[in-house]
Amino acid sequence: MNPYQAYVYAYPHKTAYRPLQPAPGLRDVWEGEPLDALFLYLHVPFCEMRCGFCNLFTRTGAPEELTGAYLDALDRQATAALNALDGAAFATAAFGGGTPTYFTASELERLCGIAGRFPGFGSIPLGVETSPATATTDRLAVLAEHGTTRVSIGVQSFLDEEARAAVRPQKRAEVEAALDRIRAVGFPVLNIDLIYGIDGQTPATWAHSLDAALTWRPEEVYLYPLYVRPLTGLGRRAQDWDDQRLTLYRLGRDHLLGEGYEQVSMRMFRLPSSGAGGTEYCCQTDGMVGLGCGARSYTSRLHYSFEYAVGAGQVRSIIDDYVRETDFTTARVGFTLDADERRRRHLVQSLLQATGVDLSTYRARFGSDPMDDFPADLKPFAERGWLETSEDALRLTPEGLAYSDAIGPALFSSRVQALMASYEAR
Repeated sequence: MNPYQAYVYAYPHKTAYRPLQPAPGLRDVWEGEPLDALFLYLHVPFCEMRCGFCNLFTRTGAPEELTGAYLDALDRQATAALNALDGAAFATAAFGGGTPTYFTASELERLCGIAGRFPGFGSIPLGVETSPATATTDRLAVLAEHGTTRVSIGVQSFLDEEARAAVRPQKRAEVEAALDRIRAVGFPVLNIDLIYGIDGQTPATWAHSLDAALTWRPEEVYLYPLYVRPLTGLGRRAQDWDDQRLTLYRLGRDHLLGEGYEQVSMRMFRLPSSGAGGTEYCCQTDGMVGLGCGARSYTSRLHYSFEYAVGAGQVRSIIDDYVRETDFTTARVGFTLDADERRRRHLVQSLLQATGVDLSTYRARFGSDPMDDFPADLKPFAERGWLETSEDALRLTPEGLAYSDAIGPALFSSRVQALMASYEAR
C-alpha cells in the first residue's frame, strides 16, 4: 500500500464542501451547540513567499492596503460571529495561515484586538505560526504581550541547498537568528517543523537537520513528509520516493524518541513535561469558530467556510471578494454530517493519534463500538498488524502510525470520496 496518499488534517477535506443552498444563518447553525469551551481560529492568508510544496490558501506580496482591508473584513466577520454566539466562552485560540506574522507589529496589535472581542482571549492558550523572515523582535513582543503560549516556525531544513530544493529560499543563519529571538522572548512552547523527502536529502543530512533543531530543545517537533501536489511549485517534479520517505520517517522518529520525546501522531513529537496547554492546532474540534476567508468553522453537524482554491489567481480572487464583503451572517460553503459521518469523523481524528480511540468515550457518545460500526474499513488494517485493541482503546501500532497517510484516506466515506473526486482543482 502506498504510505503517502494524503495528509488527513481534517475530515472531511474542503474539497468535499459544496455551496449551501439556501445558506443558513449563523444563529441557526449554532443553535443548540455547546458554547462553553470553543476554539477561536483566525486565518491570515498572506506569506512573504510561496514554498514549492505549499498548497495552503495563501498569497504573496500583499500590499498594506490589502492587509488593512483584510483586517477590516475580519472585524466585520467577528461582529457577525459574536451576534450568533450568545453566552459563548472560548477555551483556546490560534492564529494560522499563511503566515500570521506577515502582518507588521501594528497590524498584529489590531489582529489581537479583534480576537480580544471574544470572551477569554488573552487568558486562554494561544498558538501562532511564524516564519524565519517574519519572526522579528517587535512582532514577537506583540504576541507575547497578548498571551501567546506556543509559537510554531516552519524551518523544513537547516541546510540551505535542501531549502532551495524545496523552493524555500532561506539561509540557515536567518533561521537560527529567528529561533534565538523566539527563545529570548520566552514563549512556553516552541514547535519546529521539519520536512523529509526533499530532493537530494539523505539519512545523514536528515539527521543533521534533526540535531540542529534539537539545539534549541523545542518542546514540540513536527516531522512532515514532502508532498508534491497539483498547482504547487513542485507539482511537475513528482517521483516515486515512498521508500526514501519511510526510511527518513523511521530515522526521525527513532532519533526523537531516543532524545526523550514522545510520539503524539505520525507527525507530532513533544517533550513529555511540556504540553502546549491546548494550543496544538486541532481542526477536528467540535465548536471551532474560524475567522478569515481561509478558515473553517465546525459545529457537531455542519462544517462551513468560504470557497477553497490553491492556484494563485483563484486565491487572490477569493481574498478580494472577502475584503469587499459586508454580510457575514450566513454559512456559504460546507458539509453536513449525518450520524454515520459524525462517527467516522470521531474515528479518523482519534485513530490517527498515538493514543487511539478511547472506547469508553466513543461508546458514551455514540452508544456503539467502532469495530462494530466500521468492520469492513478496519479489518484490512487489523490483518496487516497495524491495529491493536485493548479493553480501553483501539489504536494503531507503531507501523500503523507510519502508514497514517494511507489509513486516514481509506477511512473516508464513499460520499466524501465521491465529492472529493468530482471537485475541480483551482
